[in-house]
Amino acid sequence: MNFSWLEDFLALAASGNFSRAAEERHMTQPAFSRRVRALEEWLGTELFDRSAQPAVLTPAGEWFRPQAEELLARVALLPPQARATAQASAATLRLAATHALSFTFLPSWLQRLEPHASGGPIRLVSDVLQRCEVLLAQHQVQFVIAHAPAGAGGELDAAGAPSVVIGADVLLPVHAHGAPERALLGFSDESGLGRIVRQALGAELAGAGLRPVFTAHLASVLKSMALEGRGLAWLPESMVREEVAAARLQVAGPRHWRIPVEIRLYRDPGPLGAYAEAFWQAACLQGTAAP
Repeated sequence: MNFSWLEDFLALAASGNFSRAAEERHMTQPAFSRRVRALEEWLGTELFDRSAQPAVLTPAGEWFRPQAEELLARVALLPPQARATAQASAATLRLAATHALSFTFLPSWLQRLEPHASGGPIRLVSDVLQRCEVLLAQHQVQFVIAHAPAGAGGELDAAGAPSVVIGADVLLPVHAHGAPERALLGFSDESGLGRIVRQALGAELAGAGLRPVFTAHLASVLKSMALEGRGLAWLPESMVREEVAAARLQVAGPRHWRIPVEIRLYRDPGPLGAYAEAFWQAACLQGTAAP
């Protein structure tokens, strides 16, 4: 169905005269008549009683007239609505962050960045690192905030995503007093923190006889399990500082079990909108751009 047929139909419905309607639509009468007939064939019913002079609408035509007017009105709104949607999307910062950083780091970091970046709407997706990486690769977000091994970078660095170091932390092996010595509270495979722990200490921990008794992708869940005395978990110092100071959790193991990590802001390597580019520049000024 051609939307111009609706305009043909309404022109004929207004005058009832094929010649006048064809002239109004800037075409010959035979061509105009063929288009009106094509619309009727598409609908499967006649819209005009051609035996009357001037032609009058059939009952189906009377029903279809407001439908055609509404359809054309809605179609006319599509271009401005599409432009408005594109402008709103360009003015909205699309950011993904891992669960742990969404709760502990992101709010205060954004607050510190505000004086150096023009304010605007931000849409945040909080998820496991694996999902955040997919969102960036599919250009569904412009930025990802995630942990990475200190001085080494992570999967996104290896994939060529530009990044800037915006913070630092330490993964501490912590447990509650009296917790089973060899019970490990571990991160799932989708977790970025789990990747870092396995990369740094995986072989050593397996050799030390630690056995996984519980696995989750949320650091907050592992923290709760550690506080309940269920085992040993590697958690960001920023998340357990108060519990360690209050002796509700204890740091375990040798010194090298404490794993330094970076907090990095990754960006889509392609061109971004003006707002997103300004945000990136502000982040680079506040942090140290990665090579």
